[in-house]
Order: sequence, then C-alpha cells, then structure tokens
Amino acid sequence: MSAPTTPDLLALDRAAQDLLFRAAHTASTFTDEPVTDAQIAAIHDLIRYGPTAYNGQPLRVLLLRSPAARARLLPYVSSSNRAKTAAAPLTAVLAADVDFHQRLPELYPRRPQARDWLADRAARVEQARFNATLQIGYLIVGVRAAGLAAGPMAGFDAAGVRREFFPDGRHEVLLLLNLGHPGPEASHERLPRLDTGEVIRTVDDAG
Repeated sequence: MSAPTTPDLLALDRAAQDLLFRAAHTASTFTDEPVTDAQIAAIHDLIRYGPTAYNGQPLRVLLLRSPAARARLLPYVSSSNRAKTAAAPLTAVLAADVDFHQRLPELYPRRPQARDWLADRAARVEQARFNATLQIGYLIVGVRAAGLAAGPMAGFDAAGVRREFFPDGRHEVLLLLNLGHPGPEASHERLPRLDTGEVIRTVDDAG
C-alpha cells in the first residue's frame, strides 16, 4: 500500500486505520476457523456505542451457526450468494426491531415521552430501518476490528426471511452478513474510490 501523501491527522494509529478501512475488503470465502460467541460479544460491546436517534438501538442480530439453521435460510438466498453462505462459518441475519420505541423510557430517560412520539407505525418503521442501517455500518467496522472479515449481502428474499425467522411481525430484515477469517481469494481487487473533492464541498456564505 502506498505511503500517505499528506500528514496523518487522525488520532487512530495507521495500522488500526488500515485494519478498519484501507486494507479491509468484503470477503466471499472464509476458512473453517469458527467465530466464537466471545468474539461476537466483544464486537457488540464495541459497536453499541455508535450513535442512533433517541439512543433507540433498533438493530437485532440473529446468528445462524448450525447446518439446520443455515438450511432454513438458503432457499431465500439468491443463487449467486447461496454457496458462499452455506460455506461461511457464521451468517448473521440483520434486522430492525420496529417496536424499538417500547424501550425508549429506559434508553432515553431524558425524554420519557419519546415513546409516544413514535406511536405511528409508519414513522417508526422508517426510524427503525434508518438507525439499524447506521448500526450495520458500525457492525461491519467492529467485525474488522476483531480481525475478521465481513461479507454483507442484499441478494435475498427479505419477506421470506422475515416469515421464516421473525414471524412476530415486529422485525424488518435488512441484510445478511457472512463473517469469519478470510479464505483463499476471498476478495476482488480494490475498486476506485471517489476523491475528497468529489464528495465534500463547503458553503462559505449565506448564498
């Protein structure tokens, strides 16, 4: 990897920066080394501090470890994602709890009335999906922080997965995530990224 062309102005040391971002890749293959419950707990203990609106934390993670559990998922996974999902040491179903507002008196005690603000289900689903998606971003970085690789996948029948694993009707399935130690040829060559000037601009006046 090329040396930086500008001074390193980040508080995080460069090795950690590379681990989390520059050297990290989406993985399609994994070794047989398991992902332990202790590793998952350590990842969650780190990423749970990421911000969400009202501190609502709507993300819910369902871990599929056993062949039987994985067999229930595979019929809903696209053909291009099925083999790698079957072979991964662990697959997580990532969902938003649309009734997250019931916990707000506990999680957002400075505004106990916040639960009532989200009485409308449609508005609540939008909040749940948006904030759970934020948390998925934190989760992927947390997986990398544990020295693991993540393979997020959107190619699946979300309604079918919801019926299979969340029949209570209070969860919206957002993403599938394979995770583990990267295997042979786990990732493709790095694709181009937009430059800072293409992404960020500044408004300097009221106009």
